[in-house]
Amino acid sequence: MATERKKLLLRLDPAVHDALARWAAAELRSTNAQIEFLLRRALSDAGRLPRNVGEQRRPGRPPARSEPTDTDAED
Repeated sequence: MATERKKLLLRLDPAVHDALARWAAAELRSTNAQIEFLLRRALSDAGRLPRNVGEQRRPGRPPARSEPTDTDAED
């Protein structure tokens, strides 16, 4: 069962946001996912990442679902 994600309003200096957005694009993440990635890494480095925290999605598009085709059913 998926848990609901928390929403957070974050005020950033425009130059910091632009730098984050460029970094996120280079790593195929959204800016929001990049911020979460950095926060998780900082928590982990500080020894404060909770043990029960779920895994973060991998960067990039989710893998395509393979739908069974008519030829698969014949085998």
